[in-house]
Amino acid sequence: MGDEDGSAAALWRMANLGTPMAVRVAATLRIADHMAAGTRTAPALAEAVGAHPGALERLLRYLAVRGVFERDEDGRYALTALGRPLCEDHPAGLRAWFDIHTGGRGELSFVELLHSVTTGEAAFPVRYGRSYWDDLTADAERATAFNSLLGADVAVRAPDIVTGYDWGRLGHVVDVGGGDGSLLTALLEAHPGLRGTVVDLKEAALGAERSFAASGLDDRADAVTGSFFDPLPAGAGGYVLSLILHDWDDTAATAILRRCAEAAGRTGSVFVIESVGPQGDAPHTGMDLRMLCVYGAQERGVPEFAALAADAGLKVAAVHPAGPSAIIELTAADRTE
Repeated sequence: MGDEDGSAAALWRMANLGTPMAVRVAATLRIADHMAAGTRTAPALAEAVGAHPGALERLLRYLAVRGVFERDEDGRYALTALGRPLCEDHPAGLRAWFDIHTGGRGELSFVELLHSVTTGEAAFPVRYGRSYWDDLTADAERATAFNSLLGADVAVRAPDIVTGYDWGRLGHVVDVGGGDGSLLTALLEAHPGLRGTVVDLKEAALGAERSFAASGLDDRADAVTGSFFDPLPAGAGGYVLSLILHDWDDTAATAILRRCAEAAGRTGSVFVIESVGPQGDAPHTGMDLRMLCVYGAQERGVPEFAALAADAGLKVAAVHPAGPSAIIELTAADRTE
């Protein structure tokens, strides 16, 4: 009665917070890994993960109804095809993104989305009492996990980025906010004559140094501890901002671009790598809302980046397609080729 077309039920399914949180709790407790290792009953799983047996049984039943797990007549649970990506070793890498303590921590600020929509500001500080970046740098383990997650994302994007531009002609590339060096490693491996530098905060820079050493690239690559709001190493042929600017509002993004422009001078170029659609737009509405909620930032298209660049003394010289990304090449506004 009152829902003849089923729209109310459909909307309830969309708005129900139970399922996304149940999946995240299962991911955080690594339930799938324990199941895969042979631990199958709720009491045994509860002992393995440090959970309340009765409460965990209810969580498992809930997810079994929704196809994440399956339950046999003896009360033993097993993974389904849908639940298998919750395993740590699954190539999709979802478990870490769902983990409430690491990659999924930011998602919980969506409960404060009303604040973001009514003010235009990030919701993360409302929930946690400090900005996402202050929260991240306060916990070395979380920072390491964050850099690892970004590195995995870069690994997916890197092949298209490597072939999307002739990086070798630049001589020296500075990956600004380059995390653990994953992208720069890919660029250097593809171009034996190229040198590179990562600039990032301490934990990321240390990770990049280890990565370069492990890849045998430490003779051509180095890492500098620093912030992209401060002066950057000057004189390189290219300054790369890969998935950096969408984490910041217009004021901060312009400040970052201005630092890159100062370092690049009249002869260097700045490369903004972002998820930009074939029409130069930013079609990822889910990511856009996440940027608002977590960082108080936004996804942008080429026109929006061009406006930021102009405020930083730069202009769009070219846009190079790179799979799911686009490489927006910026040069000094008064530079003539």
